[in-house]
Amino acid sequence: MATVPTFEIDRSSPTPLYFQLAQSIEGAITNGSLPTGSKLENEVLLAQRCGLSRPTVRQAVQALVDKGLLVRKRGVGTQVLQPHVRRSVELTSLYDDLTRGGEEPTTKVLSLERIPAPADVAAELDLAAGDEVVALLRLRLARGEPLALMTNYLPGRFDPSVEQLAERGLYQYLRSRGVHLRVAHQRIGARLARADEARLLEESPRSALLTMQRTAFDDKGAAVEHGRHAYRASRYDFETTLVGR
Repeated sequence: MATVPTFEIDRSSPTPLYFQLAQSIEGAITNGSLPTGSKLENEVLLAQRCGLSRPTVRQAVQALVDKGLLVRKRGVGTQVLQPHVRRSVELTSLYDDLTRGGEEPTTKVLSLERIPAPADVAAELDLAAGDEVVALLRLRLARGEPLALMTNYLPGRFDPSVEQLAERGLYQYLRSRGVHLRVAHQRIGARLARADEARLLEESPRSALLTMQRTAFDDKGAAVEHGRHAYRASRYDFETTLVGR
């Protein structure tokens, strides 16, 4: 059955009616009035109930389809999708961003070990090849759904526990150790999921992943963390603001 929350439309506002409706529907998705998987009533009924034209309703729905919040399914109707995580490209952790966005992130620590630094990791952390590093692999979830698979390396002077990494973000741990993160070098890319990654992220084999490699530095210029993360492209976006010169 279609879900029927109330959508407020202010006809005296200069904001276009379709945009007001799209914002109202998005708000209902965000606050849980339209939960993931629920069905939106059809455009004819929605237009009648809101006192809007059908083209206006169609434009509002299409805007949310384009935004990845709704999906049209033949024979089913229009359904609510799990909202994408839209992460600005800033020096923050995924844990911090999810928390700031009102999510309740959880973490599964898949491995935590001390190993000799591989040559490429040593170069990123300004260490000699073979120096000891802490290597950790974590699965980050939002609303109980897998979102990202994260591999990180820390210089050997750090000693996080599984409990610390499961309860909070890596950057929170570093801050608790007196680290002041100041700058990072980052690369964003895309590739197909390996079989083990697809299984952990609950995606189809060879599904699209967004990737990020980042090396973070403290306020003294020392490298304190190198990460290699894979995100579900179906659930995750990077956002940037571009300024003309």
